[in-house]
Amino acid sequence: MNADTRPQVLHLRVCAGTGGGPEKTILNSPRFIRSHGFDASVAYLCPPRDPIGESLRARALAADCPLFVLDDHGPFDARLIFRVAALCRKLKIDILQSHDYKSNVLAWCVRKLVRCRLVTMLHGWTDMSGRMPLYKRIDQHVLRYFETLICVSRDLFEECQRLHIPVERLHHVPNAIDVEHFRRRMDSAAAKETISARPDRYLIGSVGRLSPEKGFDRLIQAVAQLQQQGLPLDLWIAGEGPERENLSHLIQSHAADGSMRLLGQVSDLRVFYQAMNLFVLNSIREGLPNVLLEALALETPSLATNTGGVSDLIENGQTGLLIEPANPQALLSSLGQALADPEQGALMAQQARQRIVENYGFEARMKKIATIYRGTLQKGGRRHA
Repeated sequence: MNADTRPQVLHLRVCAGTGGGPEKTILNSPRFIRSHGFDASVAYLCPPRDPIGESLRARALAADCPLFVLDDHGPFDARLIFRVAALCRKLKIDILQSHDYKSNVLAWCVRKLVRCRLVTMLHGWTDMSGRMPLYKRIDQHVLRYFETLICVSRDLFEECQRLHIPVERLHHVPNAIDVEHFRRRMDSAAAKETISARPDRYLIGSVGRLSPEKGFDRLIQAVAQLQQQGLPLDLWIAGEGPERENLSHLIQSHAADGSMRLLGQVSDLRVFYQAMNLFVLNSIREGLPNVLLEALALETPSLATNTGGVSDLIENGQTGLLIEPANPQALLSSLGQALADPEQGALMAQQARQRIVENYGFEARMKKIATIYRGTLQKGGRRHA
């Protein structure tokens, strides 16, 4: 390794629509890794004229993140291989880090054209609709060719072991957040006033892509059942996705009084989290969800399903309420428990904040990542063309 130059990292990710939780980690990574001796850039592959491109540029600017947005014309756009390879040569990339099944395949192809080390970050195979089971099998085959695999949850680490990937290539590094950025600065009443939520109603909130695996339909039905018992509840959901129309119809059939709302994409969620009396994550599948990290860091009482790395964040009855996924009765019962004892919810939220600060801060995470990068480079030296 040349002493007079810093190793260069390029993050590679495919994105469309409104993006997802990994964007929060990826776009913040270059800023935090600099103090550890690495320079990093991010390349997003997006459909032409998709609004996600402009959204990513704005978010990258705010995060001081060098960003490249490349047009992606679909699964058979082989030109992307050469465009990414050209970008790697231009930036003299030492480590190419991919973040999803398509970028993993692209990185594997690019490495045949450009000398670099391959790292992937596994965020979880959560959406299993359509062709995704096929894409997952292709992805798992390609993973065997990566020098380093970083898993955001223990279950992903274990799944890679079942794929017979050598354990020395595997690393468990949970997602993290900027704990100072996500610090509570107002109480629930003040936050409700800021977002025009009704002060005399118990506000249940949720955040995520509007897709089947997030379980928003079951959450809507559970809240509707509690409303029918006369409880003064509102449910607000932030996010966009393919299930928006179905969820909108479901809300109209259960709560035409306006007590349930789909907020769409919210650029800054911090006030929303602080307004919630309870945050609910009702997913069937997750990796380590950033939205739960954010809610807990902001001392929002939380209820979540035990999937992916969620149990690393929530210890039932200590830092929040934990239920099994796809269990409507458990969801209904735990919602009732949270409503009945808000003081206990507030105490658990304080303990959750402390756990996040101690274990999931971005600075500590990037120190671990830098150590992994150095080990990856030492496997074969720096290899850019």
